[in-house]
Amino acid sequence: MNGNRYYGVRVEGAKYGVGFGSALAIAISYADNHSILWAIIHGILGWLYVIFVALFR
Repeated sequence: MNGNRYYGVRVEGAKYGVGFGSALAIAISYADNHSILWAIIHGILGWLYVIFVALFR
């Protein structure tokens, strides 16, 4: 029974939470650009933006 409860909490957290890649992309974008609009756009792109910054900056 405990295994099922843990699984349900984990699935709900993943469904409604912001992923780590998105949060990291938002933080990097805002630190670089100081723009909320760009931070939102880069947050949507998530890991793609994080990898781009790591490779080209």
